[in-house]
Amino acid sequence: MAYLDNIAVFVRVVELGNLSSAGRDMRISPAVASNRIKELEKHLGVRLFNRTTRQLMPTEQGRVFYKGAKHVLEAVEEAEAAVTALSGHPRGSIRVTAPLGIGRRMIASGIPEFHDRYPDIEVRLRLSDHNVDLMKEGIDVAFRLGQIEDSSLRMRGLMDCERVLVAAPSYLAARGEPRSPQELVSARHDCLLLRFPGAKEHFWQLKTPEGVQKFDVRGPFDSDDGDVLTGWALSGRGIVNKPRFDVEPFIRDQRLKVILPDNPPTTVQLAAIYPHKNFQDPKVRLLLDFMADRCQRLIREALRER
Repeated sequence: MAYLDNIAVFVRVVELGNLSSAGRDMRISPAVASNRIKELEKHLGVRLFNRTTRQLMPTEQGRVFYKGAKHVLEAVEEAEAAVTALSGHPRGSIRVTAPLGIGRRMIASGIPEFHDRYPDIEVRLRLSDHNVDLMKEGIDVAFRLGQIEDSSLRMRGLMDCERVLVAAPSYLAARGEPRSPQELVSARHDCLLLRFPGAKEHFWQLKTPEGVQKFDVRGPFDSDDGDVLTGWALSGRGIVNKPRFDVEPFIRDQRLKVILPDNPPTTVQLAAIYPHKNFQDPKVRLLLDFMADRCQRLIREALRER
């Protein structure tokens, strides 16, 4: 088993580029990770990495070994999943990621209950509004709002979510309420944008009588945290484009007002995505079923009093 552990550390070092990142990912110290690499190199009789001050680059032998090692680990995971399915007692760990808002309010709050049902399954949760690279980060399941473009991933749609444009009454009193989508792109209005490397929300897609149109909106500041945008909107700093369920409590208590109700943003899908190899893993299927039911129930409850 120690040899397999050494291989697992080696694979993560190749994928993450350094011992510190691989150690954090596998919950071991950089010193332990380094010793495992040294043991593996001693066993194979070759150098697997060229070491620089900042990064470990695999040697030619390291690149060759990585391809085979990756297949070995995947084969072991598949074998363990098959045995678990037959035993009826799923066990092991699942790495999960989700956007900050949904992750805090829906996913994170449900993990203790999931663990109570399946005490042999450990859940490692990472929250980020960035689009995490599932393969590179070793993620088993990602919950996202939007479509996926990576053909190596599978998707399970959970729910279609209405989006709305909202702003605080104080902002609308100071700037005026937009009467057409075209007014959003004028210097008169500030739009609050979710932006990070690779983000798609540099424009808003709104429904118009002529069909869906893109509007290149602007604002004096943006953030990579959707909850920050909601906070700015509540303080009267601009207009924000959000899933309705996310801001419904503020609409209900009139702290935010829906604008351009006849030209809403396009609907977004809440979905779970995961690598193809995880499709048959019973613990992944259990988590997907549990979180799908939970998210659908919480979203419906949030919208019930509209």
